[in-house]
Amino acid sequence: MTPEALAGDAAQWADAVGAQLAGIGRLGVAYSGGVDSATLLALAVRTLGPDRVVALLGVSPSLAKRERVLAHQVAAVIGAEVLEVATHEGEQADYVKNDVDRCYHCKNELFTQIDATVAASHDLDAIAYGENADDAERPDRPGAGAASEHSVLRPLADAGLTKAQVREVARALSLPVADKPASPCLASRIPHGEEVTPEKLAQVEELEAAIIDAGFSDCRVRHHGETARIELLVAELPRAVAPGTREQLLRAGKAAGFRRTVIDLAGMQSGAFTLQILNARGSLDG
Repeated sequence: MTPEALAGDAAQWADAVGAQLAGIGRLGVAYSGGVDSATLLALAVRTLGPDRVVALLGVSPSLAKRERVLAHQVAAVIGAEVLEVATHEGEQADYVKNDVDRCYHCKNELFTQIDATVAASHDLDAIAYGENADDAERPDRPGAGAASEHSVLRPLADAGLTKAQVREVARALSLPVADKPASPCLASRIPHGEEVTPEKLAQVEELEAAIIDAGFSDCRVRHHGETARIELLVAELPRAVAPGTREQLLRAGKAAGFRRTVIDLAGMQSGAFTLQILNARGSLDG
């Protein structure tokens, strides 16, 4: 991934991100395997070299197994070392109670563990994460506060790259996740105010894996106690109720421990739980 591999806008955007990393000796990238963190990791390797960059993958019950495997595969394509960092947000009462600031406690745990166990032992001069310019404007991203408190860099956002531009750079770099849909942690499937538990996370993960195995492009399983509410891409909703597939999803829901499995006709809804509460509290006014 040399500068010559890119051209046009993608090269300019990559150089803008590279400028944010100038002067860093060794960099740790908080990495999930999604398009934002993977693109940042690739640009860091391109700018600093593979020996000066390490991908830091937070591992806990909220990370789906398939996402963990994919993250390692993508890092191998990039040529970056991956260091798994065990996080224990599930042991924190403020995380478990699952208010709208849950993501703050999750990110704070990750960055605290990095500061305590990784940064010094791997001679890291700085930590960065993949917030883009669009995310920086969203009100439902409390994790950004934790990043600021831990002095974590946000090179994509500071270089002004939007989500669409990040994807263009990822395509130019031939990253396999360039068009990968967003994949928030499993805890995002549990309504705020209802406790996050390993058992609920495991139920969500099992049913989502079954849905993907059934051939759907993407999904969210919202955990409502004994009911699983499945969100799918609108174009794929008809398939869910087709003979054969409907029964397959019902069996998968029961196997995951749900008494009822329903399909949400609204389709996929990013940040639905958090945005609903913020709106009710008046946090989105203005």
